Amino acid sequence: MVSLQPISTEIDTETMVLVDRVAQRRGISSRQFAAEAIRRAAESDDDFDAFIQVGLDAIERGEVVSHEQVMAELDGMIAKHRARCA
Repeated sequence: MVSLQPISTEIDTETMVLVDRVAQRRGISSRQFAAEAIRRAAESDDDFDAFIQVGLDAIERGEVVSHEQVMAELDGMIAKHRARCA
């Protein structure tokens, strides 16, 4: 069974009206909507942090491409595109 933990915060009236309206459309309580919204936001931030960590780990392993190399490849792609369009 999931253990539920209470959380309390203050929000402005406009936000509360919006929460109530969206929750009502979904057929759930404002508390349920808030809990789902907090979970989605936390999961999104956690996913982003994991994505960043993948890059940091790659840097630590030396798996990087220099700025010059990237620019050279982009310049080549642009030249190829321009040649096709000319």
